[in-house]
Amino acid sequence: MVAVGITDAEKIQKRIRICDYLVVAQLFLRNNYLLERPLEFDDIKPRLLGHWGTCHGINTVYANLKAFFRDDPNFSFVLGPGHGFPALQANLWLDGELEKTSPEATLDRIGLEYFCKNFSWPDGFPSHASPITPGVITEGGELGYALANAYGFCLGHPEKTVAVLIGDGELETATALDSLILQNLLSGPNNGKILPFLHLNGYKISAPSIYARKSERELNEIIRGFGFSPIWIRDNDGAESFQDILSKNIADPFYIFDNQKGYGGPNQYQDSHQIPLKNPKSDEKELRILENWLKSYRPQELFDENGELTK
Repeated sequence: MVAVGITDAEKIQKRIRICDYLVVAQLFLRNNYLLERPLEFDDIKPRLLGHWGTCHGINTVYANLKAFFRDDPNFSFVLGPGHGFPALQANLWLDGELEKTSPEATLDRIGLEYFCKNFSWPDGFPSHASPITPGVITEGGELGYALANAYGFCLGHPEKTVAVLIGDGELETATALDSLILQNLLSGPNNGKILPFLHLNGYKISAPSIYARKSERELNEIIRGFGFSPIWIRDNDGAESFQDILSKNIADPFYIFDNQKGYGGPNQYQDSHQIPLKNPKSDEKELRILENWLKSYRPQELFDENGELTK
């Protein structure tokens, strides 16, 4: 575990930008992945499948945890909101993990094109975490099991630390709620440490989540009732604040990461759950909205002319 300075905070923010860009590229593009020319209808996948809404939040939590625990070989990350899989896959590609199971997914133009095109593509990658995903211990299509799996992973391994990102809609499932009681049963010196993160982005598909409708005080009391200490992290506070909170030695922490669903997407589709633009393959206006959305991440600063990541 390490402290973070200004330079590190900038690196964290850049990583989030890269992964947000790669999520959008996976969801929409089958060509022209670095926007080296204006987007055309033929650059868009014929079928758009996947979930944008939760992805920025996943990328933000993952980037901050990756920075904080970068010197800890016993740290693991478990993703509960599995339909945000393009975010997880972007991070796996960025860290070179995807290449270990998919040799074509190299950290260059060819690899970038390969893994973006093959998301939700015939004979490619699925739209959610699956057994072929490197390091996955919980299948992403079924929500609710992530926290229980993480506790099982830590049984008898006091050296392990596992962060678990749970969606606010997911926490409404009976399995996820029942798993919270494990903190009273399994915390102790003989087992690893669990760091639960509630991804409070407000919505489950199209309806507000129960926890989003509760006051901060009510939500805190629910979490305290399960034996945790609630700690709030706001997306707009930035990486330095996020890292500072992680550095505090708090017993039985339960982090509540508060950010807007669909953040970073086209403004009029801010709370989107799945694909915020339905017809960019046939609607010129939507195609230009998508192009501007991709350009907002300034990909020319993220990748060089060979498609490799800039320093």
